[in-house]
Amino acid sequence: MTGFNDDSAQYLISTVSKRSGVKSDLVRAWERRYQAVTPKRTAGGHRVYTDQDIARLKLLNLATSNGHSISQIAQFSLDDLKNLLNNEPVAITQPLNGITPSASDRIHLAEDYMEKCYAAVLAFDAKKLESHFENAIVELGSEAFIEHLLTPLLTRIGERWKTGELRPVHEHMTSSVIRSLTYILRNNNPCAANAPRMIVSTPIGQLHELGALLAAIMAELSGWQVTYLGANLPAEEIAAGVKFTHACALTLSLSFATDDHVVAKELRRLKKLIGNNVALIVGGRSASHYQAVLNEVGVLNIQSYGHFRQILNQLSARNMEQES
Repeated sequence: MTGFNDDSAQYLISTVSKRSGVKSDLVRAWERRYQAVTPKRTAGGHRVYTDQDIARLKLLNLATSNGHSISQIAQFSLDDLKNLLNNEPVAITQPLNGITPSASDRIHLAEDYMEKCYAAVLAFDAKKLESHFENAIVELGSEAFIEHLLTPLLTRIGERWKTGELRPVHEHMTSSVIRSLTYILRNNNPCAANAPRMIVSTPIGQLHELGALLAAIMAELSGWQVTYLGANLPAEEIAAGVKFTHACALTLSLSFATDDHVVAKELRRLKKLIGNNVALIVGGRSASHYQAVLNEVGVLNIQSYGHFRQILNQLSARNMEQES
């Protein structure tokens, strides 16, 4: 099972059935006939399963619901299953057979993964961190993964770095693992021809791009056609990207606070270059440091991922009205 290395069997079949959406008797049948999963047993003879078993069953469930024969795909690696599903009309971030975790279930799952992921960061174990991330993406879906696991985890890493429990290299390692998984997080479904267009970047002097990258993914999952430019670009280049793509929105991430007035100058310049017909959206952990200039320029200030989705839906509706 490529990319999955956590062997800690800890879940009974009732939990596995609830989290994977596969009925218990079907789990046993797939196990017995096709060795789709190979659980361990407790001293008392009870089957116990791992996170990767649950993730595997979720993918198998979705593949079979799309018409694939379990006998033909039961031995596929997880990477092969994901590649198979990438060619299907239903993405792995959508509910399986109508079964999807409730909001509270997702939060509890994310909290469980949070502890495992942070332990992997603390141990500086990139391979195990990647394994936990992959499992969590399959179970939670991309949006909940970003909102309820990744963002709180990065916040905790930043706090522990300040207290000395972690070093900057821990944060760099985590960021590297996250970047390697963006192909899984991104929306693999083709964008609608009339989808609203967005540019995502960070202004000059803002070198940390992870916040912008996650914002781009969230916008894609909301149905936008996104062009991601990366980090540390001058206002003129970002505005050129807006012009070339005919974008109706520009999203910037501000993750580093300075008092050198460069960001304020760039924001004013950007607003002048893109005009009032292009929505300027700003978020990031240091956005509040620039609140005065954000108010002056008249940007849409992201308060949370839920707020970001609300902004995107409103802009999309407005864009459709203007085109009709």
